Amino acid sequence: MLLPRLVLARLVLVGAILVAISAEAVDATNTTSEVAQNSEAAVVVEVTGLLDPVMADLIENTISEANRSDVLLLAFRVDSTQAVVSDEVLEQLADNIANASVPIAVWVGPNGARLEGKVAQVFGVAKAIGIAPGTRVGNLGPELKNAAQHPVAWQHQELLRNESLGWRELIASEVIACETLSLDNLRTRYLQAGLSFDANAIRVPSREEQCVAPLIGDFLVDLDHLGFASKVIAVDGEPRLEPITQVEFRGLSLAHQLFHTVASPPIAYILLTLGMGLMLFEFYTAGIGVAGVVGTLLFVLAGYGLAVLPFNAWALGLLAASMVAFGIDIQTSVPRFWTGAGLAMFGTGTWWLYDGVSMSWIPMVVMTGAVAVAMMSGMPSMVRTRFSTPTIGRSWMIGELGEVVEDVSPDGIVQIRGALWRARVNRATPVESGEQVKVVEIDGLWLQVEPTQGAARDYRERHR
Repeated sequence: MLLPRLVLARLVLVGAILVAISAEAVDATNTTSEVAQNSEAAVVVEVTGLLDPVMADLIENTISEANRSDVLLLAFRVDSTQAVVSDEVLEQLADNIANASVPIAVWVGPNGARLEGKVAQVFGVAKAIGIAPGTRVGNLGPELKNAAQHPVAWQHQELLRNESLGWRELIASEVIACETLSLDNLRTRYLQAGLSFDANAIRVPSREEQCVAPLIGDFLVDLDHLGFASKVIAVDGEPRLEPITQVEFRGLSLAHQLFHTVASPPIAYILLTLGMGLMLFEFYTAGIGVAGVVGTLLFVLAGYGLAVLPFNAWALGLLAASMVAFGIDIQTSVPRFWTGAGLAMFGTGTWWLYDGVSMSWIPMVVMTGAVAVAMMSGMPSMVRTRFSTPTIGRSWMIGELGEVVEDVSPDGIVQIRGALWRARVNRATPVESGEQVKVVEIDGLWLQVEPTQGAARDYRERHR
C-alpha cells in the first residue's frame, strides 16, 4: 500500500501546482480586461516588501496596460526599502514611470511605511509624491544612471542621499512638494460647500496638516493637476473634497502573491528549515511519505526564495550539514556531540545566510530554538517511540547483553548492539560506566536492566 499512497500524494501536489498556475493565468487575464474597460478610472497598485522580480513585473505590466487603455491616473501605494533585482531592471522601471503616457503618482503609506534605497530612486521620477504620517523617505544610495536623467517629484534630493527623513522633516525641509491653502482658498471652499465663512472663527490648517495624507484617498483628491476630479461637500460643518473619479485597486494575483511572499528573507528561511526538518523526520519514521512530500514542497518553495534573494553559499551549506550532524545522533536516540555540532552549524548558517538583505532576529531565535528542542528531545523520543511499537517492537532485546555508557543509578544510558538506550536498574544494584548489564524487561521507552552478576530485586517492585 505504500507505493500507491506515495504516487497519490505526488499527483495531488502536481495537481495543486497546475491549479495555481491556471488560477494565475485567469486572474491575469481578468486584470488586463478590467484595466482596459475602465479608461476613466484612477488605478491604485500596492507595492510592498522587497522589490523582487514578481513585483517588478507587476509594476511594468500595470504601466504597459495603463498606457494602452488610457487610464486617467495611475497611483502606487509603496512601502519598500530594498530591491533584489538588477540595476538594469530598476533603470528600466524608472524609464517606464517617467515616460508613461498616463500620469503616475506615488503615495508612501500607510502609517509607518518607508521608501528608501534604489526603490526610492525608481519611484522618485513619478509626477507627484505624497506621504502618510509616520512614514520615512531617504537613504537613496548610489545613483541609478537612467533614473538620474529624469526629473524627480521631490525637492532638495541631496538631503535624501545618505539619510532617511521622517514625515515631519520631509515637510519642514520642503522635500515633499505641497500647495497649501490660503485664507482666500479656504473661503472659496466654504462657499462651494454651501457653508458660511467667518474669518475670525476659522483656523487655516498648518502646512504640516495640509501636506500629509493619512489615507490614499486624501492624497488622490489633491491631484486635480493630474486629472483627478473631485467636488467640495459639507461634512460636519466643514468643507471636504469628495472624489468624482472612480478609483480601482489592483494587486498581485494569488499565485504571484505566493511567490512574492516566499521570496521574503524570513519566509524563505522558515520554509527551508521546516523542509529540511520534515525530510529528516521522514527518513527516520518509516512512514508513508506524507512528511517527506510536504517537506519537499516547502524545500522547493524555499529554493525559489533563495534563487531570488542574495545569500551566502557557505552558510547554506552549513544549514544542510547541520541536518546531517543531527541525523547521526538521532540514529542513536541520544543527543551527544553531533547534536551540539549541528546546533553550532545551524546557528552560524542562520546568522550569515543572507548577503545584502536583512532578517529580523525573531525568526532566527524562534527557529533555532525550535530546532534545538526538536533535535535534543522531540526526534530522539519519536525514534524510540516509533521503534518500540508493536509494529516495530523491541522484544528481541530482552536477554541481550550491553555495556553501561553512563552510570545507571537508577537511570542512565546503555549501549546495545552499537545503539544507545535509556535504561533503569534496581536501586539496590547500581552499575557504573563500563560494566556489563543484561536487558530483563521493556518498560515503555526505557530498558529495565540488571548487572550480569549480583542482580537484586527491590521489594517495592514485587508486584511485577
